[in-house]
Amino acid sequence: MSIINYASREIQFKIVYYGPALCGKTTNLAYIHQRVNPQNRGDLVSLATAADRTLFFDFLPLNAVVIKGFVTKFQLYTVPGQVIYNATRQLVLRSCDGLVFVADSQWEKMEENVESFKNLVDNLVRQNVAIDDVPCVLEYNKRDLPNVAPLNYMEYVLNNRKKRLQSFEVISSTGQNVFATLNAVSQILLHKFSKQSEVTQATPPPVAIPVEPPTRTPEKRSAPV
Repeated sequence: MSIINYASREIQFKIVYYGPALCGKTTNLAYIHQRVNPQNRGDLVSLATAADRTLFFDFLPLNAVVIKGFVTKFQLYTVPGQVIYNATRQLVLRSCDGLVFVADSQWEKMEENVESFKNLVDNLVRQNVAIDDVPCVLEYNKRDLPNVAPLNYMEYVLNNRKKRLQSFEVISSTGQNVFATLNAVSQILLHKFSKQSEVTQATPPPVAIPVEPPTRTPEKRSAPV
């Protein structure tokens, strides 16, 4: 559930990255945190368990105004991938506004992907929430590896539903489509909030994520002969 702070004129949204262990949730958040301008983001906080961890940070995207006079702040979270930490998963999921399900594209991880997605649906039901009611996108990660399942197979396994979710092929280690995934879920939840809000602009503007400019590698010059 979004939090409206009238004192700071901010609306705060919570986006949770969900998926099996070692699927790339941490890599997603680390890349986003690295690329967002330090002036617009908080610290990357890690809550470690014995064998896994939960990460989160918040940031202010550029020009993401939904209600006149307010700006939006996003909080990004990951959940522990291992099943033994399901209580932590449920806690992190509480009051989330958007979801990114990160699937590992490797053939041998398909069963874990399916189990994790079912676990997500079950945990939402425990909070009296249907997954169709939460803005959610699918991220098929690690597409650069040699043993990945075809895209149509992953769609059949994870997205063969009456209400299909928007999906992205991602390489989180290089950042490919990491921000495209984040922008997509942000747009969906902003449109949903706009429709539910009593005082809104006609159409919410696009979410522009401020990132640091890429570091330019100095040119190599030959030594004088």
